[in-house]
Amino acid sequence: MKYNYRAINKDGGIVTGSIEVDTERSAARQLQRQGLTPVTLTLQMAKQAKSTGGSGKAKKSDVLLVMHQLTTLLKSGVSLDEAVSSLAESIQQDFLKEQLSDISTQLRRGVAFSKALTESKIDLPPYMFHLATAGELTGSLAESLSDGVAQMEYEQRINSELRNALIYPSILIISGISAVMIIFVVVVPKFTKLLSKSKGDIPFLAKAVLETGQFVNSHIAIIGGVIACSVVLGIIGLSKPAIRQRLWDQLMLVPLLGTWLIESDIGRWSAMLGTLLTSRVELTRALTLAQQGVSGSRLRANFSQVTKAVKGGRSLADALQESGAITATGYGLIKVGERSGELPSMLNSLATLYTESGRERMKRFLALLEPIAILVIGAVIGVIMTGIILAITSVNDISV
Repeated sequence: MKYNYRAINKDGGIVTGSIEVDTERSAARQLQRQGLTPVTLTLQMAKQAKSTGGSGKAKKSDVLLVMHQLTTLLKSGVSLDEAVSSLAESIQQDFLKEQLSDISTQLRRGVAFSKALTESKIDLPPYMFHLATAGELTGSLAESLSDGVAQMEYEQRINSELRNALIYPSILIISGISAVMIIFVVVVPKFTKLLSKSKGDIPFLAKAVLETGQFVNSHIAIIGGVIACSVVLGIIGLSKPAIRQRLWDQLMLVPLLGTWLIESDIGRWSAMLGTLLTSRVELTRALTLAQQGVSGSRLRANFSQVTKAVKGGRSLADALQESGAITATGYGLIKVGERSGELPSMLNSLATLYTESGRERMKRFLALLEPIAILVIGAVIGVIMTGIILAITSVNDISV
C-alpha cells in the first residue's frame, strides 16, 4: 500500500512524498529512520485502472510481456516477492501496476503466489493458475510459469497468423464491392436515358445493367441504410460468444480453410497438454484444461470424449483413436510417448507437426483465395462494362 506523507526534515523544512509499506505504523518508522518527522500520513487511493478497450483490462500483449518479465526475473535468481514488487514499480500500465501491487502485498502477508494470482483480475488463461500451483508444489515455479508463457506466445502467434492471413483478402473483397458500387452509382446512371430514348431493342444484359443502376440510384438511401444496419448487427452479433462460435464452426467446414483451422486447434491442444504434463499436472486435469483452448465445438466435443475415456481407464492413444480426433501419425507419436515415458515431448512434437502443416495449408488457401477474389470481382465489373457497351452499340435511333 502507498501512503502520501508530509514530514519535517532535520533542517525544519517541510517535505512531501509517497512511500510503499504494509501499514501506517511501518510508514512512520521508515520515515523516522530517514530522519523525517511525519506530520500527516494518508493512504493513497488506487487509481482506477485505465482500459485499452473500455473494459478496465490490459491488452493480452501487455499481460504476456509482464509474465515473460516475471519468469525472466525468477530464472535469474530474484526472489518472488522482489520480482513482483519490482515489476509493480516499473510497469507503466495502470491496471497491471495495481494488480501486481496487490499480489505483492498478499505475498508479504504469506499468501501463496498461485492463490494471489488466481484472485487477481489479470486476464490469464486458466492453465496458468494450475501451472503456478504445480510449480509451487514441485519447487519449480519459474520453469512452470516459463512453460505457460511459451504456450501463451504460441496461442498469440497462431491467432496473429490467422488475422494477418485474412487482412489482404478482406481488403481485396471490400475494395471490389466498393468499385462495383461506384460504377453503379456514378457511371451507369449516365447511360440510363438510353432506356427511354432508344427506339430499338436493347440486349437483355445491357437492359439488366442499366435497370440495376437505375434502381440503385433511386434507392441509394435505403441501400445505404441496409448496409449500415447490417454492419451494426454484424458487430453486435460478433460480440456474442454463441454467434461467434457458430460462425467459427461454419468456417471449419470450408475446404482448405477449415482443415487449416482444425489443424491449428489440434496443434494448440497438443502444445497445451504437453506444457501441463511437463509441469506435472495430473493427466485428466491437464486434458480438461487443454480442451478449453480448442475453438471448434465438434473438435472440443471429441476431446471431451477422450477425457472421459481416459478417466475410465483407457490409454490416451486408444481414446484418441476411438474419437477420431487426430490423424494416424498423431496416434503413433502419442502411443510411443506413453510407452517410453516421453509423452510431453511427443505432444510438443505433434504440436509442431500440426503447426507446420497448418501453415502450409494456409499458404495454399491464400494462394487460391486471392486470384479467385480478383477473378470474381473482375468478372462482375466486366459484365457491367459489357452491358454498358452493348447498350451504346445497339442503339440505332436515339431521339434528340
